[in-house]
Amino acid sequence: MKILVTGGAGFIGSNFIKYYLDAHPEDEVVNLDVLTYAGNLENLKDVEENPQYTFVKGSITDRDLVFDLVKDVDAIVHIAAESHVDRSIMDSGPFVETNVIGTQVLLDAALAHGKKRFHHVSTDEVFGSLGPDDKPFDETTPYAPRNPYSASKAASDHLVRSYFHTHGLPITISNCSNNYGPYQFPEKMIPLFIAKLRAGEKVPVYGDGQQIRDWIHVGDHVRGIDACLQKGELGETYLFGDDNEVRNLDLTKKLIELVGASEDMIEFVKDRPGHDRRYATDSRKAHEQLGWKPEFTFETGLRNTIDWYLANEEWVDRCRSGAYKDYYKKQYGL
Repeated sequence: MKILVTGGAGFIGSNFIKYYLDAHPEDEVVNLDVLTYAGNLENLKDVEENPQYTFVKGSITDRDLVFDLVKDVDAIVHIAAESHVDRSIMDSGPFVETNVIGTQVLLDAALAHGKKRFHHVSTDEVFGSLGPDDKPFDETTPYAPRNPYSASKAASDHLVRSYFHTHGLPITISNCSNNYGPYQFPEKMIPLFIAKLRAGEKVPVYGDGQQIRDWIHVGDHVRGIDACLQKGELGETYLFGDDNEVRNLDLTKKLIELVGASEDMIEFVKDRPGHDRRYATDSRKAHEQLGWKPEFTFETGLRNTIDWYLANEEWVDRCRSGAYKDYYKKQYGL
């Protein structure tokens, strides 16, 4: 099989590509990435010489390019997205352009070239915010996005599902809880806090720090994406989480403990507008229908993640300074 992976130079995309090439060495992967600030080809150094792997620089909103690529693949794994909530609050335009229009272009291409298999990677944030006693999100939870990022992802989910019902496009959708692990761009909470603590800087905790998130290691998530592609029932949605609800403040204190810093490094800052209070996911459908279960405990995964970032300080520094862009300029002439 030959698959097109969108956003393959990002955090989840690069982890997926490396996992997929290892798990399916006979298959081919085409990585389409426009290389925004979060796209880092250094993440894929260890596969760039693999003859089964091809990188193409370009946007998912470029209809001519997308249609040309899709005609030669068997399936699409759509991971590309603008995903940072704070950035969406400042300017929602790129989120609508990439997450909604880009998804439409991909769907149109898949439909035009013989109804190609399409898996769409989304987020649990489309379901909104849970109260302290509410049951976790599942595949039947009504959509209730509360920020521009999650609203754009909700729109893309609806669009994907509509192409199944209207056109018979063979799709699956997965909604995942908060990811952590190697190669996450250091603007997100865990790598940002590790980098700041390493540099002796204070870490910013929004509001009272009592927001609750369910965390899943990216290695478990990419196995779930592959399980959807190989075993998912067409037209169905699957949730991936780790039943790992942690308060932001407790996670901050755990990171401080594992890095060997002091809780004096915590700095409470003004809360984010529309900050969702709690996310939690029920992954039983994925367990039962896909045979998928997390392999990482949160304790083990978090320790491994911290060890990776501390062992790859140069990678972090290049991300924070922008020097990582020099690699693909030199390597690919971009």
